[in-house]
Amino acid sequence: MNTDKEVDTRGLNCPLPILKAKKALAELVSGQTLKVVATDPGSIRDFQAFAKQTGNELLEQETVGAEYIHVLRRR
Repeated sequence: MNTDKEVDTRGLNCPLPILKAKKALAELVSGQTLKVVATDPGSIRDFQAFAKQTGNELLEQETVGAEYIHVLRRR
């Protein structure tokens, strides 16, 4: 999936992946997409809760090896 911006949060634990995603989303305009690559297994539920709380749409979550990929669309 092509995204407008990508954030690498490999090696960072909660809450840093969410904080970096929040900052990156603030730089996007409504409708643009953000890809976040994380290694924290807890990021799966964290991003689900983050999307629900903020109104940003969680388009995709994928596990590739030890990495967790999250794609969000800015509200």
